This record gives sequence, structure tokens and C-alpha cells, in this order.
Amino acid sequence: MIHYEKFILDNGLRVIVHKDESTPLVAVNILYGVGAKHENEDKTGFAHLFEHLMFGGSKNVPDFDDIIEKIGGENNAFTNNDYTNYYLTVPNNQLETALWVESDRMAYLNMSQESLDVQKNVVIEEYKQRYLNQPYGDVWMLIREQAYTKHPYRWSTIGKDISHIEDANLDDVKHFYKNYYNPNNAILCVAGNVESSNVKALCEKWFSEIPKKDIVFPIIEKEPLQVKPRRLEVKRDVPQSAIYISFPMSSRLEKEYYAFDLLSDILSNGRSSRLYNALVKDKEIFTEVNAFISGDIDDGLFMVTGKYRENVSIEEGEKAIWEELRKIAYEKIQEQEFEKVKNKFESTMTFSQLKALDRAMNLCYFEYLGNIDQINKEVDLYHELDIDFIQELAKKTFVEEKSNTLLYLSK
Repeated sequence: MIHYEKFILDNGLRVIVHKDESTPLVAVNILYGVGAKHENEDKTGFAHLFEHLMFGGSKNVPDFDDIIEKIGGENNAFTNNDYTNYYLTVPNNQLETALWVESDRMAYLNMSQESLDVQKNVVIEEYKQRYLNQPYGDVWMLIREQAYTKHPYRWSTIGKDISHIEDANLDDVKHFYKNYYNPNNAILCVAGNVESSNVKALCEKWFSEIPKKDIVFPIIEKEPLQVKPRRLEVKRDVPQSAIYISFPMSSRLEKEYYAFDLLSDILSNGRSSRLYNALVKDKEIFTEVNAFISGDIDDGLFMVTGKYRENVSIEEGEKAIWEELRKIAYEKIQEQEFEKVKNKFESTMTFSQLKALDRAMNLCYFEYLGNIDQINKEVDLYHELDIDFIQELAKKTFVEEKSNTLLYLSK
């Protein structure tokens, strides 16, 4: 059970306090409700670019990293399609410094042409290294473009096209900052050996004068129901051919999400899983095979992937995957196997919340989902699922007309 207190400042900033007496450090996590899905289709990659710009200094904090390092802290950030998250850990007696620097860049970020040019070059180089010059680097770009036709999940956080970042100007990023980086679009969590009253006083001191603003969110179009299979074959300079099959799945807020997660674990969680035993160990078709869910907040993807052994035909591997998907849908899952994956999830959930920073991130995330109490109910939601429910879901999902197949072939 994770205990917490929550309050909201007059400007809309939501603050969560989690007391943890076991640590000499305090974690400060701030989530902004802007990700790649909130971008203009013609100006993508801005959420990720802005993550970089937020470390470029602000009015009273010219070097963010330098100040955090001098007080013995660490900090970082990440962007995904749904939100942007900034986090840091500092010694307990440096909490006020942490809140001060976060408030300063929320209110007074330095946005100069020089800073923009530097960070644009960093992102462009990252794009080249991770997506163009790395084996399998463009896989997720291809998967998203194939699986989504309307929803903005069809582009990755790095952007739809690198020209969008190359062409970004100062007015573009200033508009993005003014629209999304506001207290009423942020969730702040402080986790450590702290008192709620002290955290509230410090948040009032450093954040209360930042004005609340009207935020213009784009209309996000729901992805239409897929009724025909999609196939794409590409050739790349990679060591092994690979197959990626995706299926549309539910949003993070639905009961089906948990069922999809358990299905993926039955298929591919460890060396005792079905796909590993059947397709890697017994039939020796793939060197590795995986099933997982994308984990998006809106309607996501259920993925099955495999990297081929030499001299195995693409058709043989694809057929073998479909055989396993039909088995999990139509052959009765044994209770022991079902309970095993539920218990594995429970242990994974426990390990994911060992550190104060992990709990701070999770508290912000569940608050962003709209129900912070759910953080303490996740395990129960998995245990409440029964075999019939997840197999009915598998029957409806693992069908050819809902499949997106990417054949990623070695030249």
C-alpha cells in the first residue's frame, strides 16, 4: 500500500506527497500533460525537442544540471506519446532547491535562438544515430505508420519526419511552451522523509505565483476499427530477418488492458513461456521471440515479434506464430499457468515501487490517468480476471483482418 496526500494550488498545480522515512534522499517528479500525440501533424517531434530545451537554463538557473550536481543530486527526463516526465533526486535537506529550479524553468525558461539551434542539432544527431544508423532503428516508425491511420500514435516521439525539427523556429517553440508548460497542466510529486505541511508551504512559495493559463489541446481522432489485414515488406542491412505482427488493443483505462497484459505474459514472459518453448527451443525457428503490449494510454498495440534463425523461411515463422496465437485463443489455458503469470505481475509491480523515485513517478502517472487510487488496486485488477474473459478477448483480437504484419528482411 502506497500512502500519499494530495492538494491543489490555486493555479491548478496538483501536488502529491508520499512520506518515506527509510531514505535520506527526496525524489521530485513532475509530469506535464503533453506528449507526441498532442503535436500538430505538420510539426512533430516538439514534445521531445522541448524535453531537451528544458535543460537549457532559465532566468535564475542558467545551468540546471550544474546546480543539481553541486547539491549532490541527479536528474533526467523522458518523453513518450502521452506525456513528458522530469525527475530528480537530491539530499533531503535540498528539497527547496529542487522545487526552486523546477519552478524557475516552468515559469522562466530561456528560449534563445542559440539554445534552440544547439538542441535541434542534438535531436537531429539522435535521430540519425537511433533511427537511421542503428540496426532495426526504424522498426517502430514503420509499425506505427502501418497500424495507425488517424490517431497521432502514428508517429514516434522523435517526430514523423526530421525536417519538422530542422524547420522549427523560435516562435514555434515559444508557442509550445506557453500552451503546455503551465501549472494547470502539471502534476508534481515529492517522495521522501518529508512532512506534507512543509512540502505544501514550499510549493506555495515557489509555484503559486506562476499564473494558470488556458490550454488548447488538439482534437485527437480515435483510430477507426481495422477490418482488413495490412502487410509491409522492407529490406535492410541487418544481421537477421525479423517479423513484427501488431493487433489493435484497448486503452490503458479499460479492463481489457489487463487481460492483454496477461496474454502477453503467457506467451512471452521468461524461458518457460509458450513462444520461447515452442518457437525458440523446440522448433528452432527464431533466435528470440517476444509478445508485449505498447502500454499507451489511448488504444494501443499488442505486439508479437521474432528474429529468424538462418535458413528458416519467412512463411514458416509466420505460420508458427499464428499457430501459437490460435492455441491461446481456443485451447483451454491451465489454471496453474494462469496463476503463474498473475503472481509474476504482482512481483514485478512490487519491484517497480522499491525506490521513492519509482513511487513518485507512478503516483504522478496514475493521477494523470484520472484515478490515483488505482495505484493500490492494480494487483487486484489482475487477480480478478478469469481465463474465459482473456480467451474470449484473444479470439476477437488474434484474427487476420485485425493484423498488421511487417516483414523486416535482411539484405
